[in-house]
Amino acid sequence: MATIREVAESAGVSYATVSHVINNTRLVSPETRQRVLAAMESLNYRPNALARSLRQGKTNTLGLVLPDSANPFFAEVSRSIEDEAFKKGYSVFLCNTELDTQRELFYVDVLSKKQVDGIIFVAAGDQPDSLDYLRHRNMPVVMIDRDLPNVEVDVVLTDHRLGGFLATRHLLELGHTRIACIAGPSSITPSAERIIGYRRALEEAGLAADETLILRGDYHAQSGMEITHAILKMDPRPTAIFALNDLMALGALRAAAEEGCSVPGDLAVVGYDDLELAHFTNPPLTTIAQPKKEIGAQALNLLVDRMALKNRPPSRLVLPPELIVRRSTQPLL
Repeated sequence: MATIREVAESAGVSYATVSHVINNTRLVSPETRQRVLAAMESLNYRPNALARSLRQGKTNTLGLVLPDSANPFFAEVSRSIEDEAFKKGYSVFLCNTELDTQRELFYVDVLSKKQVDGIIFVAAGDQPDSLDYLRHRNMPVVMIDRDLPNVEVDVVLTDHRLGGFLATRHLLELGHTRIACIAGPSSITPSAERIIGYRRALEEAGLAADETLILRGDYHAQSGMEITHAILKMDPRPTAIFALNDLMALGALRAAAEEGCSVPGDLAVVGYDDLELAHFTNPPLTTIAQPKKEIGAQALNLLVDRMALKNRPPSRLVLPPELIVRRSTQPLL
């Protein structure tokens, strides 16, 4: 690979002049600039982007730390983040923690050492260790889809309590009173918030939450399927299921089909997230839509603002969810 000194010798100029042409740091005559560019082309010289970035104190790279990149919800959010980053001239490094806090700490350390300009972060659990690590290194951070108490950081969230309430109220308005809830892991705050909304809707309808109907899944379709098999063996059997994400709702639809249970005739099913897949299930899935594109865009914009003004007070954006009614729910006959 050609060096900058070889370019200078070929163009008959100084090393400093080549540097000024590359970095636009000083006015260079058009004739000299053209000779330098021609020499770069003939020698196939490419500036060292990393070295130049480090001199400028900016790498135009961002980190995106996700707990499960195979989950379509995070895939759709990350696509929005990457689209917005590309528009603003940033490239994105994706790190997948698999909900492992040690793996999470490893990745935030790697991203910090690679000197990314900022990080968008989804916590693997309910402990702030990784965020504390990044904040102590003055790394600009925006957290999405999680809300850790007493952590001063920019956050973009959906109102998960409202989402749980809307889903459960919808089923109550259809006449269902025995509503099972397939929850997510207890260490993940959106699951807890959605359960609060579920309980509130029951309470406002004058019903006490039956704790035996709140069952823990892991946000994957397999757990939704296994739990639904157990739900359909209950006596009396619930007439509706609120799964706290669409993947577990997909598992519920599969289990209902295997048990010969008609959806929505024998069992109503509501999910959460409004994945693209929710349009194509059989029947199409009623669900709570999270504004995934807006989450990604707002997170990226907040991060760019944070990189520019590191001392401004933290922002907390809470976006409203929306009930999307499809054919997996109907009035109880």
